[in-house]
This record gives sequence, C-alpha cells and structure tokens, in this order.
Amino acid sequence: MDTDEKIARACRPRPIPEVAREKLGLRPEDLELHGPYMAKLSLPLLRRLESRPRGKLILVTAMSPTPFGEGKTTTAIGLVDALQRLGQRAILSLREPSVGPVFGVKGGATGGGKAQVIPREEINLNFTGDFGAIALAHNLLAALLDNHLYHGNQLEIVPWEIGWRRVVDVNDRALRQIVVGLETGSVVRRDAFDIVAASEVMAILCLARSLAELKERLGNIVVAWARGDRLVRARDLGAAGAMTALLRDAFKPNLVQTLEGNPALVHGGPFGNIAHGCSSLVATEAGLRLADYVVTEAGFGSDLGAEKFIHIKCRRGGLQPSAAVIVATLRSIKYHGGCPVGSVHQPNAKALAAGVENLHRHVQNVWDGFGLPCVVCVNRFSQDSEGELAWLQNEVKAWGVPLVTSTHWADGSAGAVDLAEAVMGLVKDRTPPQLRFVYESHWPLLRKLEAIAVRIYRASDVEVAPKARKEIERLERRGFGSLDICVAKTQYSFTADPRRVGAPEGFVLPLREVRLAAGAGFVVMICGETLTMPGLQRDPAAAQVDVDEEGNIYGIR
Repeated sequence: MDTDEKIARACRPRPIPEVAREKLGLRPEDLELHGPYMAKLSLPLLRRLESRPRGKLILVTAMSPTPFGEGKTTTAIGLVDALQRLGQRAILSLREPSVGPVFGVKGGATGGGKAQVIPREEINLNFTGDFGAIALAHNLLAALLDNHLYHGNQLEIVPWEIGWRRVVDVNDRALRQIVVGLETGSVVRRDAFDIVAASEVMAILCLARSLAELKERLGNIVVAWARGDRLVRARDLGAAGAMTALLRDAFKPNLVQTLEGNPALVHGGPFGNIAHGCSSLVATEAGLRLADYVVTEAGFGSDLGAEKFIHIKCRRGGLQPSAAVIVATLRSIKYHGGCPVGSVHQPNAKALAAGVENLHRHVQNVWDGFGLPCVVCVNRFSQDSEGELAWLQNEVKAWGVPLVTSTHWADGSAGAVDLAEAVMGLVKDRTPPQLRFVYESHWPLLRKLEAIAVRIYRASDVEVAPKARKEIERLERRGFGSLDICVAKTQYSFTADPRRVGAPEGFVLPLREVRLAAGAGFVVMICGETLTMPGLQRDPAAAQVDVDEEGNIYGIR
C-alpha cells in the first residue's frame, strides 16, 4: 500500500465552503477562509450555535501507548467517515499537531492510510497560525514581566519566585535552563523554556468558551510571587488585553476535511502527558451543535487523556460524553506482555495473555471508573493472527464489553462500519450516562492526586518531594485548593517509569514538582522525570522534510 503522504497527495479535496454547506448547513459568511481547503468558524456563527441542541459526544481513547502507535487518531477519523457512510451527520474534533513532535520522534498527527485529515502538510506545520499566536501571547507576557523588573519593579516581584517561563514550538533541550537579563541594567536571573503545547496559554485557549472568558482567564495567570507572599498576575502587568488581541483569531476553531470529504474541526494542541491533552472546548461545543455525533480523542490512554478529559474538560465545560472507544492492537498487547519489539507481529499466546491486562485496566477505568459505556476497537493489521483475534474476542466478551475489529487504515470508512454500528448501538435511544469523577473539587490537592494514583493508576501511595509539598501547602493557603489537578507523567506506563509496561500495581508514584496554572484552572503535578521541554533524537524527523520547486512539502511521516 502507498505511504500516507502518497495517499493524501492523490486525494482531490473539496473546497471547504462546499463541505461546510453540504455536511453542516453553513453559509459562506460563517467561514473565514485560509485558502481553498481550510477555514475558521466565525465568531457570529459560534454565538448563533449556542441556542441549538447538542448531539452525542464520543470519546476515543486507547490502551497504554507503545513504540508502534495504536492508531487512535486514525480510528477517530475512520469512525466519523463510517458514521457518515451510514447516513449520520458526524464531525471530528481533534487537536492540532505540535511542530516539535512532527520534527522529532512522533512525526505528523493527521492520521494515516485512508483515514486522514487534509491538507496534511499544512495542518502538520503552520496551519492557520494558532501555535504561533499562542507563542506570541505567552512570550509577550514574559517580556512585560522582565520589562517591569527593568523599570524599577514597583510590584516588588521576587526574581527567584518567578514561575512564568518562555515557550517555543521546537524540541530543544538546550533551552531547559537558561540565564536571562545579561543586558546592562536588567535583572539577571535563571529562566527556562517549555514547548508551546505545554503553555498555560494553550490550556486557557482550549478551555475558554468566549473571548471575554479568554481575557479573564489570561488576566488570572499567576506569573510570580512578590514580597509579603503576594501574588502577581498577568493583569497586574497590563497584559490581558494585548494577549487576547493576539489570540483573537486563534480562538476560532479550524474546519478541514477527511480524505472522504467529511468535516473535521482541528483546534488547540495541549500535550496529553504534560497538559490536559484535548482539543478546544469551543470546537467541541460547535461540533455538538452542528452534528448528531462528535468524535473526539484525548491524549494517550485512559490514565492520562481520558482522566483529564473527564475531570478538566468535561467538568469545567459541562460536557456529557455518551460513550467511549478504546483502541488496541495485537502487537501493542503483546508488547505489554513482555514480547520483544522485533517479534510482536508473530503469534505469542503467552505475551498476549499477559499483555491483555493492560487493556483490561483501561476498560475498567473507562467503564467502572468514569461510568462510560465503551467498545474495544482492535485496529487490525494484515499480519494479525486469526487465532489471536478470536482469543481476544472471547477474553473481552467475558468482561461484558463489545469488541470489533477495524481496517479503516487500509479500507477507509468501509473498514470501520462495524465500529460505527457498535457505537450507535451503545448510544441509541439512551440519554448520556452520569459521569463518575474520581475526586471532588473541594478535596485537598494531594488527596486528589492520591485518588487518581490509587484508583486509576493502581498505585499504593504517592511520595511527595519536600519542595512539592511546600508548594502545595502554599497554594492551598492562598485558596487554590479547589482547582483540578493535571498530572504530568510518562504516557508509556501506569507508573512514572516508562519501562514498567503491562498493568503494574502497588507501586509508589513520585511527585517531583508542582506548578500553578491559575488561569487554566488547574495545578500541574509533575511526576517522575517528565520534561516540559522535549529534546530531539539522534536522527530527527526534520532531516527528512523538504520542499520541491513547485512548493510541495515532502517527508512528513
């Protein structure tokens, strides 16, 4: 089969106004075009949609990630295409790719095979400029902060109590620790860079429901502490208005299409292992008012993506998902059962039986933990053993959960019809289930983390570093104890150690660092060695990207 790049390039996309009119009933004035195949939804349209009833929200999550990829994005795309094939009005709501991973290990994030969103290269690179606007707004606040120090520091900011870092959308480990202020007269201090997807501004953009709320949240950002244990916020530096101006257009959801010409909202891009890992609330809300089914995904597995989707996005946004799809592959299950990387395509009953416990844990989290009806979707490959698939079918059936196999990567919507029918069967004539939360908002911060660690990860305890404990006490003393928590940890394991695959339990979760994201409305709990500024590998994907004389971009994998 051709590469993802060749398949996407061979497709003749429809003009996006045509997709918007035929699939969503939108008018030309509802769109702000960015070329023939990309558009933003206008602010008047977003306001007009508020009075419409909501459709059904379907979450796509997965088992714990492996080096092979499980195909969560392709499954979400294939499901929307299959729902449309069955005559349903469906729309996709995905995150935007970050250039850091595109040029690093992960590569592009627009799906694969015959289940892709297009235009592929534009979405994976600069797209409509949202990431650039977020970086500008974030770094403007950093500049205003240092400018305040330079001009006398009337707010009496304590330089070593500044928590606002700078951002760039490139994996660059050299920027994890820097020194700023070497210019004559400036305050010399240590600083650092995070990647844009880890920015609190990104999280705020993805959680705000209006420009007014966006401005309010930006103003609430805590950038530093001043003498007398006083908070310094972005509004104290006069930053909120200018930051909102930079983000005005980025706030509008982006409309593109799948290879089969179905609508997709691709907007926002917080990392799932650092931030809350969901597309924007305003895009999801728009989709719910425009379609009968909205299919969205949350970063990585149920322990990171789905947990934050439920506790942060759904709780704060008042969303009520109807069902979930849990994506798995035979090769990933065997990897979690101890099968060597080079042998995962070969039959291995022992590894399959051991690794299926990882999948079972995620099913338990979604169904028993969050109360969501779910279906397991096995993303099927040509090398898969019929005997292993039959064994897995019986195993999952014993859990009381339906399992379907899907070939959307190779066959597009035709390969995901069984999945679409299973999802429709889960939600037909049913009101959305009442979500179950693992923790309550009024609980102390550490109790919230312990609840997630014990009930979702299956840890026995949380080990808190002295610095982290001190920061938790200070935040609760200043009234931030009611905020949600956003756990930053490895996506490859339920533990904080990426090497502990499978379904470990009874371990201790190490809490290393705590960061306040007051504007976003959560506290980031950094566990283990998770970094908010990734680095590039020895042979980064960027080395394969090029442009021909006609301006065509090649090499994004």
